[in-house]
Amino acid sequence: MSTSDVSPPGHDQRLDPQAVSPARRWNYWLGGKDHFQADREAGDRIAQVFPFIRTAAREGRAFHGRAIRHLAREAGIRQFLDIGTGLPAPDNTHEVAQAVAPESRVVYVDNDPMVLTHARALTVGTPQGVTRYVDADLREPATILDAPEVAATLDLDKPVAILLIAVLHFIKDDEQARGVVADLLAAVPPGSYLVATHGTGDFIDPQMAAKFTALLAAGQVDTYPRDRTGFGAFFAGLDLVDPGIVPVSEWRPESGEHPSPTEVSTYAAVGRK
Repeated sequence: MSTSDVSPPGHDQRLDPQAVSPARRWNYWLGGKDHFQADREAGDRIAQVFPFIRTAAREGRAFHGRAIRHLAREAGIRQFLDIGTGLPAPDNTHEVAQAVAPESRVVYVDNDPMVLTHARALTVGTPQGVTRYVDADLREPATILDAPEVAATLDLDKPVAILLIAVLHFIKDDEQARGVVADLLAAVPPGSYLVATHGTGDFIDPQMAAKFTALLAAGQVDTYPRDRTGFGAFFAGLDLVDPGIVPVSEWRPESGEHPSPTEVSTYAAVGRK
């Protein structure tokens, strides 16, 4: 039993312990403690079909750190807009970026009420930098871009890294998902970056794919995988940073051994506007 089962944090009416939260489920897969029984049950159902899900979650988190360090060290990026933040975990965006450049400025965005209750942990950074949190939905990019916290933290006339880590696959409609990304990129100047990951069925066998499709049809899964072409569409018009669109474990790995594409079933890429 997690501490969340005993005393759910906060008083947000959206905090329903019976409803599955992607942020809490992700926290469960990463070995965290901020989740309810419904999140664990949903996570376990997916793990029964895709037994590598915890590996995929860990590799996605590792990519997140590698990408930020690359942008901060090699590209000189000092502004980060992290949408679909998730619950606080080791090596949050501001921690990684400000470890390289203490003056880095970060805005977190999420619409999960439990993430909101933990926002204080996400906004404690270096004295030189700034971190803020916005309670908003990726599906409404204008609300994010018009938020006073964004205006107070980021200079949108200067390059910004937009992070969409493991969040685009919650938008089923391709046109809507591409429109969201296009609106976000339109708001930032040349020299800005898009960092994204996305679940895919490209590497799993037909039997596993059929089981996942059955869960999706039954409403027991809320993620909509895309193939390489579908994921690549988000980067249309951008210059892909080497090695381009690859399995998340293969984007500039820091060791010679890493999980196979099947074990992560997630694409990753970084593109420059």
